[in-house]
Amino acid sequence: MSKIHDKPKVGITLGDLNGIGPEVVIKSLADNRLLNMITPVVYGSTRVLSFYRKQMNLEEFNYSQVKSKGQFFPKAINVVNCWEDVIEINPGKPSKESAKGALLSLKKGVEELKEGVVDALVTAPIDKSTIHGEEFPFRGHTEYLMNEFGETECLMLMASQDLRVGLVTEHVPLKDVSTLITKERVELKIRLLEMSLKNDFSINKPRIAVLGLNPHAGDEGLIGDEENQIIKPVINDLKNRGKLIFGPFPADGFFAAGLHKKYDGVIAMYHDQGLVPFKSLAFDTGVNFTAGLPVIRTSPDHGTAYNIAGKNLADENSMRQAIYLASDIAQHRAVQMAEK
Repeated sequence: MSKIHDKPKVGITLGDLNGIGPEVVIKSLADNRLLNMITPVVYGSTRVLSFYRKQMNLEEFNYSQVKSKGQFFPKAINVVNCWEDVIEINPGKPSKESAKGALLSLKKGVEELKEGVVDALVTAPIDKSTIHGEEFPFRGHTEYLMNEFGETECLMLMASQDLRVGLVTEHVPLKDVSTLITKERVELKIRLLEMSLKNDFSINKPRIAVLGLNPHAGDEGLIGDEENQIIKPVINDLKNRGKLIFGPFPADGFFAAGLHKKYDGVIAMYHDQGLVPFKSLAFDTGVNFTAGLPVIRTSPDHGTAYNIAGKNLADENSMRQAIYLASDIAQHRAVQMAEK
């Protein structure tokens, strides 16, 4: 962003063309009030938008095709066509062809994010099984973005209005989790969360809760020793350096007792430990934010949802919140840059 008060230019990828991505993108942008906050740039195809617009009887949904790189209309929904070939659309049916469209959309969005053409990128869901291949040998968006921006670590951070949950381990088999819980990794993820809370959420002195790995947080060594040997020493060391880090807390009662409300962020040890309570509490408003990257990337906290694709049933609120969060973070970072 060139100036603090400029509207952020937010890129949005369509995701898998046969999933609910195009539908939630259209529904999110159909509210014209959003155009007062951001300049949206959709990476995909006007043909795809036209197809779903007709399916949803939203003929009043209008957009402008971008003719030259970065030449966006500030009061319009801008669309960058990422391919010329006709890609067949079959809502609800996974296919390599629809995955190809998702990849072309993602590549173009990342290219323009790298070049600073857009200030942030919001990614609609992809189908990891159909997009995976020689051109995309990654487990998902996060690993792809880390590779593109030369990062070896980042933090998967699930965020809603009053709840933020980061993960020490992400998309790995449960049997491998304990071997990945090291002092170095736990400290790194806590530091990434603290940095993001400061830089991206404007929380100057964040309070962070850390969950244990084992039932009852190890029960003083009776049910595993990762808490005593790894997690507690990291917490104590960070506390001694003036950080507001607390725990480890037993994961089962932490959210049920509402303890998360006392903290600005929570670190969970593995995927389902963090995402099950998060989605239970904030499924419709939750956003996946990739913290620790030099760029801004958010996404809704749901998948392709093939079972309802093309039926005009998808709830767009998570996508809309992902757009809002991308815009907010872009503005926070612009303010920080101006203050330096």
